[in-house]
Amino acid sequence: MIQGENWHDNYELFPFDPTLIDYLVLTHAHIDHIGRVPKLVKEGFHGEIIATDATLDIAYIMLLDSAGLLEEEYQTLLRKALRRGDENSVQEPLYTKEHVEQVFTKKLRRVLYDETIKLTPSVKLCLHNAGHIMGSAFVEVNYEEDTLHKSVVFSGDLGSKNRLLLNNLSPIKHADALFVESTYGDREHKMLEESIKEFKEAIIQTIDAGGNVVIPSFALERTQEILWLLHQMHQEGSLHNCHVFLDSPLAIEATKIYKKYPAELNKTLGLRVSLGDDPFDFPELQYTLRKKDSMEINDVEKRAIIIAGSGMCNGGRVVHHLKQRIWNPKNAIIFVGFQVHGTLGRNIVDGEEFVRIYGEDIKVRAKVYTINGFSAHADRVDILAWIKQISGLNLIYLIHGETDKQELFKAYLHENIDTKVHIVKKEERIHL
Repeated sequence: MIQGENWHDNYELFPFDPTLIDYLVLTHAHIDHIGRVPKLVKEGFHGEIIATDATLDIAYIMLLDSAGLLEEEYQTLLRKALRRGDENSVQEPLYTKEHVEQVFTKKLRRVLYDETIKLTPSVKLCLHNAGHIMGSAFVEVNYEEDTLHKSVVFSGDLGSKNRLLLNNLSPIKHADALFVESTYGDREHKMLEESIKEFKEAIIQTIDAGGNVVIPSFALERTQEILWLLHQMHQEGSLHNCHVFLDSPLAIEATKIYKKYPAELNKTLGLRVSLGDDPFDFPELQYTLRKKDSMEINDVEKRAIIIAGSGMCNGGRVVHHLKQRIWNPKNAIIFVGFQVHGTLGRNIVDGEEFVRIYGEDIKVRAKVYTINGFSAHADRVDILAWIKQISGLNLIYLIHGETDKQELFKAYLHENIDTKVHIVKKEERIHL
């Protein structure tokens, strides 16, 4: 699903016939990767969907939430159009919850990491741990016919090393061709330890000064990382008399799934979950499922830490909390994820003096922190190290990245390896 200022491009027809697709492989459940699956089904896809257990569980709640947001937006626009007498101008939602349910009545194949499955007599497929979010995978496809044997790897999104929650990205021994993401192909991430220190210091300074903290956070992975860090802060005695609110029904549901699959967590956390010790809970934490409970957070005048979505502030409960808190210089807004152009979050991060929230221009007086080291994406050093382990690689195709970053990543790869690199254009047909 396209996010940000080009969102309405999601309504465009697919540049292929959905009825001709036999298999759909989900590498992971982030909405930018799965957000148009219901649209694909709506427009005729009848094939098989392949993914890990965790990805399918998470995809279900993510898509239901997406459909709910689409319906809310539609109803809001429709009410405004009705008042103008112009209701025919409003587009129907991209899809509904009924379309989401149709996705999960299709034939689903739940696969384990490193399990080889046969799609045809000549084609085998295997999913390996991508270390990006829970359930994430990169895809190895092997084609064998007579003496011909070709191996192609599709990276999906790759995780950075030594993550807070997950096991590291799995190596791949051999591939003839690699399609690899390039989200952060132009940079190296800040050290995670520095980001953790900065995050904790920002919270302590704000609450000790009598302020409140708002953390716009993605429901999936980032929220669970934040909960684990706050769990640590509780153990360190840093959250005395604090009120921590997880104000995101979607994040609450996602956290349940993280506890369901302890084997996907790193050894430290997986063991804790298996022994019944919840790394995502601590005494100061309150879940606010109901809107009424969310509104009551306004009554907490100080030492509140509010984790809410959406992560880019383009909707969800966090927008309400920003309206209530962003004007107060005692407060802090801590961004722990990338902000796309055209979103409220990006406007705040870019230092806008005023931001428009619910039709009101509000002055930004709260301190704004942007902490970049939590990225779930591998940087160029991580990806290069992973590529160097692959034998037999003849060609690298760069995908999933902005053009300028891809050009820089291509140059970086040429400096470090001899393999030919090609930047894939939109709708380009590749012959392997």
